[in-house]
Amino acid sequence: MRVLITGGAGFIGSHLADRLLADGHEVRALDSLDRQVHPAGERPDYLDGDVELQVGDVRDRDAVRRAVDGVDAVVHFAAAVGVGQSMYEIERYTSINAIGAAVVLEEVLERRDAIQKLLVASSMSIYGEGQYRNPRTGEGGLAPWLRPESQLAAQEWEVFAADGTALEPEPTAETKPLRPTSIYAIGKRDHEEMFLTVGAAYGLPAVALRFFNVYGERQALSNPYTGAAAIFSSRLLNDRAPLVFEDGNQTRDFIDVRDIARACANALEQTGADGRTLNIGTGRPTSISEVARVIAQGLGKQIDPEVVNQYRAGDIRHCYADTRLAAELLGFRAEIPFEAGMQELLEWLEGQEAADSVDAARDALVARGLAR
Repeated sequence: MRVLITGGAGFIGSHLADRLLADGHEVRALDSLDRQVHPAGERPDYLDGDVELQVGDVRDRDAVRRAVDGVDAVVHFAAAVGVGQSMYEIERYTSINAIGAAVVLEEVLERRDAIQKLLVASSMSIYGEGQYRNPRTGEGGLAPWLRPESQLAAQEWEVFAADGTALEPEPTAETKPLRPTSIYAIGKRDHEEMFLTVGAAYGLPAVALRFFNVYGERQALSNPYTGAAAIFSSRLLNDRAPLVFEDGNQTRDFIDVRDIARACANALEQTGADGRTLNIGTGRPTSISEVARVIAQGLGKQIDPEVVNQYRAGDIRHCYADTRLAAELLGFRAEIPFEAGMQELLEWLEGQEAADSVDAARDALVARGLAR
């Protein structure tokens, strides 16, 4: 199979390329080499030499037409990434993410007799708050709204029921109502709905995968809007304390990028998930403070995280994946434990340099009233 990966020179795209090449497929990547991710604006050294790289923007119809020509499957990863930044670069995020996806889909439809599969990356961010249960009543499957501003201002961080009971997080299922709380999250919701809707209308098998918090080698360490593991790493490599919002006990589902690549390959090569949206996570919650601690310890840094007791507009408290549907339809379960995956990430980090732009990014949020 000849596969096009938009955003294929990036963190997740390059790992998927490695996986597909190992499985005997041919891979073409379309990537703009955005300098926020690729500071040199050049083909990254980690991109396998067997990947055919075409440099171009997904909003450029001619570039997309060339990239789609002759492929059997399209994986759409290209996106402007970053929850906080999306809230003040609204036009840029909407342009890249919505218009880019639209151009890709229109060019796919010009070749719909040749293309066998569409795969699009979605995100856990589209859920908003995760799923909860009330320990007093035993009721589960609760989908609360964001915590009230007055509660956060009082530094009361947990999610409460109307009767004042602190709710307990439970695995978040694909059936939970979607309540995106950022422009980025809205764009990812649109991505999955656009691809699944077009796929269904034209008889093109399409799959949307909701990635949880991905970490691993090749993350853009100098990009202050990437994942928590990379942001913390860039601070520690510069002998500065990781900045942790709220009290640090909020939890996420951290999954190794190689597990993500395997899930994507399964979705491309199998038919069980066609027309569906699946969570791709580990099903295990890990606190943000624990991530900071593990990275500091692994890098040999005696630096505790700085718990700032601030909060950001749209931030959620807990969210981790219900992984049953991916297991049922794709036979996929995450295989790399957090501790093992982080150890390999730390070995890679030892040889890396990173420009620390975290303070500037936080200042940008504070100046706009998005961090309080």
